[in-house]
Amino acid sequence: MIEIDRVTKRYGTTTVVDDVSLTIPPGGVTALVGANGAGKSTLLSIIGRTLRPEAGTVRVDGLDVAKTPGATLARRLSILRQENQVAVRITVRELVEFGRFPYSGGRLTREDLDHVDRAIEYLQLEQFANRPLDRLSGGQRQRAFIAMVLCQDTDYMLLDEPLNNLDMRHAAQTMTLIRQMAKDLQKTIVVVIHDINFAAFHADRIVAMKDGRIVADGSPQSIITPGTLKDVFEIDVPVHEVAGRPLAVYFA
Repeated sequence: MIEIDRVTKRYGTTTVVDDVSLTIPPGGVTALVGANGAGKSTLLSIIGRTLRPEAGTVRVDGLDVAKTPGATLARRLSILRQENQVAVRITVRELVEFGRFPYSGGRLTREDLDHVDRAIEYLQLEQFANRPLDRLSGGQRQRAFIAMVLCQDTDYMLLDEPLNNLDMRHAAQTMTLIRQMAKDLQKTIVVVIHDINFAAFHADRIVAMKDGRIVADGSPQSIITPGTLKDVFEIDVPVHEVAGRPLAVYFA
């Protein structure tokens, strides 16, 4: 369980996360949605301890993320950030191996290599395993970074805008894989996402943020409504039902 208790983050006089409290139980996909600047990525970074809040605490299975040793936390919680560029020219397999660092300290065991193989296979990257990242398409590269996070083998995975710069096909494939990881591998996945329809079709729960606060929290059916979308995005959005899920027609 992830417990967020009255977390606040400021930059100077600007408050970007404002006294947020939230509990994320184990299992499934939770999507954080909201307009640009709503505080979604900042909150995710605080959960993953890549940012420190001015106030409040975050606990993962009872462990205070601010006080828990890094190696211990890294075996429970993994994070994929938006800025996932790699300066050196490495292969897919070498990237995925980084996910085992909390366990191996850089000296991979047979067990570590088995985890690497399984992550590459799960993300359908076998044919690209020995290919440098700079020779992959955007969708293939994003799958490689997700494989690295999966290889870390944590119960909780935080994914910050994993659909960034992906075309429609690769975005759909990536969200399907994220949903499958939660179901097949018993992961708890928290994802920051801009496309509310992907959230509606793939998430179990949607948390909507505005001006650093949580303004709505519930099932896709309860969040993807004209009234809530008007409150969150300040735009009139018709909503229809497709395959039992709400679909927001925000491009009309």
